[in-house]
Amino acid sequence: MTINPQVVEFLNKLEHPLKKEIEVVRNIIQSANQQLTEHIKWNAPSFCMNNEDRITFNLHGDKFIRLIFHCGSKVKVNQSQNRLFDDTTGLLDWASTDRAIVKFTDMNDVEAKREKLLEIVIKWIEVSC
Repeated sequence: MTINPQVVEFLNKLEHPLKKEIEVVRNIIQSANQQLTEHIKWNAPSFCMNNEDRITFNLHGDKFIRLIFHCGSKVKVNQSQNRLFDDTTGLLDWASTDRAIVKFTDMNDVEAKREKLLEIVIKWIEVSC
């Protein structure tokens, strides 16, 4: 994955109590797929596949961070009433059939979810592109 200087600068300036956790989660996402690109969206790092946003940090608040799994910024009609896939990890909190959230509270939480998060990122990229 190519490092985006905009994201590096953003993270260097970021003041957040969970900054180390953000960096670890970011590394997990980056390791999932070498074709992902990264930029800043919604005032946070966001990961794209084929120039479409797929996973975006939500850094609002200081007690936790969220990852928003989505299918890009444009509304797409999901013909199915079913979720994009069956989440066997139990990590995803589904906001709709094509949008889900994972929340992290501290480094122990990040480490406990590491393998399942990697699995989710790989699967999300596979089914949402």
